[in-house]
Formats: sequence, C-alpha cells, structure tokens
Amino acid sequence: MLLDQRRQSILQEIEKEGFVSLQVLVERVGVSESTIRRDLEYLDRIGQIRRTRGGASYVGESLTGFEERGTFALAEKQAVARVAASLIQPGEPVLLDGGTTTLEVARQLIGRSLQVVTNSLPISSLLLNQPQIELIQIGGYLYPKTGVALGPLAIAALSQLHVRRLFMSVGGISEAGLFNSNSLLVETERAMLDAAEEIVVVTDSSKIGHSALAHLCPLNRVHRLVVDSGIPPKWREIFENAGIEVLIAEV
Repeated sequence: MLLDQRRQSILQEIEKEGFVSLQVLVERVGVSESTIRRDLEYLDRIGQIRRTRGGASYVGESLTGFEERGTFALAEKQAVARVAASLIQPGEPVLLDGGTTTLEVARQLIGRSLQVVTNSLPISSLLLNQPQIELIQIGGYLYPKTGVALGPLAIAALSQLHVRRLFMSVGGISEAGLFNSNSLLVETERAMLDAAEEIVVVTDSSKIGHSALAHLCPLNRVHRLVVDSGIPPKWREIFENAGIEVLIAEV
C-alpha cells in the first residue's frame, strides 16, 4: 500500500469510528505499530486527527459524500462560481475538475456557448442536455464518493487535450501549495494542470490555511484564486506575493 493510500485508509477508519485504538489500526491496516505511530503523528500535525492515549480521535473535515459536502458553505460557493464563470469567454474551451464548487461553476455556464471538458459525472449530467455546450467527458476509474474519473485512463485522455483555463477545487491551501484528500485524484489533477494555459482555483475561505493528505502542487502553479470575502487579509497578501491574482466574491 502506498504511503498516501495508507494514511487515507487510517483517516477513514478514525472518521468512521470517531476514536480508534492504536492496536486496532495495526490490525486493520496491516502494518507495524511504529509505522502507524508515524502516520498518526503526521495526521495530527495537519489537523485531521488528535492523538490520544492509546489511539486517535477524529477532528478534521469530514470525508463524507459529494451530496453532503455540497450543502456546506453553499452561499460562498455560489458567489465564487459567479465570479469564476465571468472570466470565461464565448466559445472558450475550459476544463472543470470534480468538486462541489466546480459544480456551482458549471451551473453558471448553462445557456452559454462553450467547450467544456470534465472528469466529473455530476457536472456532465448537469450539462448533458445543453445544446450550446460541446461536452467532453474524461473516462477512467469512477471514484464513488465524488463521481469523478481518476487514474491512468483519465491521465492518458488529458495528455491529448489542451484548454484555455482549468477551474479546480481543492481540499486545502497552505503556503506549501495545493492539497487534496486522495492520491489518485492528485495524480489526475496534475495531468489537468499540464493541459491548461491558466490555472484558476475556486474555493470557499474555509480551505485556506489548511493542508490535506496529498500535496498537489506549489502555489506558483496557480494564476488566479477566486474565494469568498472570508479570506483573512494575511492570506490574501501571501497569495499575491506568490504571484496569484486574488478575486474576491462577495456573498
């Protein structure tokens, strides 16, 4: 089992139970106690769990399903989506990754004449019957929690494409860069980065200042960040110093 996959497995066990003992994690994950301890130290450091006597408890952002996550910070995501969609020109080819915020961006594209490439089944389902939109669905392993296509088939398809802009959501943003919660997702998103001229990150402000399980890329890969007005001034300055244009969406 790869490092990121093992840590994700541990995190899912702790989220599911609320608290899991060290010995139970050793038995379920199938690695040594010292390895589990190191993984717990890492997960504690990034704020997803809290180490306790004999085990760990869950304190991080829930890894719940797509529909449940879609209701969190909905007004902020909708405001971000309106600003993001205003950047897109008629007929422009754009790439949307899977996520609840990018789904809101897709809603703003209904009725417009565009080329949309996506690996997201929810986004494809939303845009499927829009005659003005030329829709390209990226295939691959369909991740059940989010309905996005991942893995080698998705990466191979993306390597053949070129788009003006990529609109992507994230699991967290820190000074170290962009993060997401799944190593397979990160591998596919790296192929998306390579397929686009401009990278636009769309997120609500709750993701700022936090990392997640897998590192995607440094901040200097991002051209624009669209975020709600809850962003702390310190972080706006950090992003602008990194060469990122910050667009504030008022709720």
